[in-house]
Amino acid sequence: MENSMKRHAPLPTLRHFTVALLAFHLIADGASRVFAELPRLKVSENRRFLIHEDGTPFFWLGDTAWELFHRLDREEADRYLETRAKQGYTVIQAVALAELNGHSDPNPYGHLPLTDLDPARPAVVDGPDNDYWDHVDYIVDKANSLGLYIGFLPTWGRYWRDDIRNGKPLFTVENSATYGEWLGRRYRGKGIVWITGGDRVIDDDTQKEMMRAMARGIRQGDGGGHLITYHPRGGQGSAQYFHDEDWLDFNMRQNGHIVEFNGGYHNTRIDYDRTPLKPILDVEPLYEDHPVVFRAKESGHSISSDVRRALYWNLFTGAFGHTYGHHSVWQMWRPGRNPINAPLMPWFEAINQPGAEQMRHGRRLLESRPFLTRVPDDSVIVADAVPTSVPGAGRYRFVATRDTDGTYAMVYAPVGRAFKVRMDAIQGPKVKAWWYNPRNGQATVIGEFPNTGEREFLPPDKGEMIDWILVLDDEAKGYPAPGASE
Repeated sequence: MENSMKRHAPLPTLRHFTVALLAFHLIADGASRVFAELPRLKVSENRRFLIHEDGTPFFWLGDTAWELFHRLDREEADRYLETRAKQGYTVIQAVALAELNGHSDPNPYGHLPLTDLDPARPAVVDGPDNDYWDHVDYIVDKANSLGLYIGFLPTWGRYWRDDIRNGKPLFTVENSATYGEWLGRRYRGKGIVWITGGDRVIDDDTQKEMMRAMARGIRQGDGGGHLITYHPRGGQGSAQYFHDEDWLDFNMRQNGHIVEFNGGYHNTRIDYDRTPLKPILDVEPLYEDHPVVFRAKESGHSISSDVRRALYWNLFTGAFGHTYGHHSVWQMWRPGRNPINAPLMPWFEAINQPGAEQMRHGRRLLESRPFLTRVPDDSVIVADAVPTSVPGAGRYRFVATRDTDGTYAMVYAPVGRAFKVRMDAIQGPKVKAWWYNPRNGQATVIGEFPNTGEREFLPPDKGEMIDWILVLDDEAKGYPAPGASE
């Protein structure tokens, strides 16, 4: 049992070996690269998850690297991507026309993305490694070679909403479609998920039609081979604009840089419950080391426990995956660059912050149990006579998820407070209970109990603001320790 509770890297699959052997082969003269395609992604039959084209589950563990294409050179990009791959991430979110003057400040090689600031005229020069898009190609290919998909934003929202040139945005409905088609055709064979939008409010029908046009263009260019979604403004979701539209394959929320469950994270469940059914993901929660609600003087900067809570709040209330972010990494800040909202350290230090390392434990936990049958269900938790204690409120909200077949249930406890659960959430006659530590991924057996009535559990760190996860299994299933590979 002791050995079964030690944490190891996930066992490599045939897919991993295929990528490793074929994905990044350099020809001797360095003039060309040959890459194997990552498996395409699609929406699961029950409309709740993403899966690979062979039907196996896909866990979206993303990172917001918004300035990756714009600010990092190739050596830096390699360092960043290799680190995130080792940490268990599966998606890197990056922007082609980046927020921090990506239209007018050149990349590390002196290249700009557009000719005369016209999205219909990407600045392309014949030959390899000669322009901005060759650099984007390199990063996309490098990411794919490591098994990482790119959550590819064609543009940040400022370029279709704000006054950029001659009192107008760079984008129109017409050039949105042209630019989208060009991108879709160029990256048709890559491991991509397309993300329209870019952190702006849609004010009118023209802006909404720009997003539709860009999606149509992408579909035309890539032949419908990649999923498309929309990245909204903070506190909003794609569903409020586009939920009923066929091009929107799944919903994204930006629940925002907050620490309170009811301040935004409860909205994941609201979008989960919408019809028609669509998968839901919080693509931008509170970043690690970020000024809480942008008010550093009043609230300070977030820490790893803040981002862990966001992870499990989202996953247990209906999200099919999760995106992490770090305040220094999204902007790729280092000394010598203009800091946005007081970053605390250079990006190359921030990539190893505790929260960044701990996200993998959430992925491993859910991948160690049946994946496509999981649903949110707080009724597993017995409400206390004082409900603000359990299930709690603010930073101290408990949430639960379970298997529709009753083979397992999980409760996220953000604090060391005793709570009761309904044992009949599990179908088998005997329940095996575990504590799972979200800080280090270690699992500890609590014991085996009859499946009757209510039972109280007390997290190992009584009274502390240290989180734990209670895992209840149908003992007859013989599941491995939570978080362990088969």
